[in-house]
Amino acid sequence: MSVLELSGRPYTVFNPADKAHRRYYNDFVKTSSWGACPVRFVVPEDHGDLITMIQRSLVKYYVRKEFPIVVKKQRQRAKRTPK
Repeated sequence: MSVLELSGRPYTVFNPADKAHRRYYNDFVKTSSWGACPVRFVVPEDHGDLITMIQRSLVKYYVRKEFPIVVKKQRQRAKRTPK
């Protein structure tokens, strides 16, 4: 491990429920730079790039937040279906 890795920003997984993570992404959108971000976000192998991953996770987060009843009703209907 190099000295640069020891003093670098810590790695973390982007969590859309974390207000600080959303703020870091907002700062990136405004400035087009991750320079002020105190962490480095990890991109899982199944995602193409960081920005796309963050955008998709934010869309999923806000849709679930906006329409929680629809998701619950669909789950209940699936449990009730007779065999």
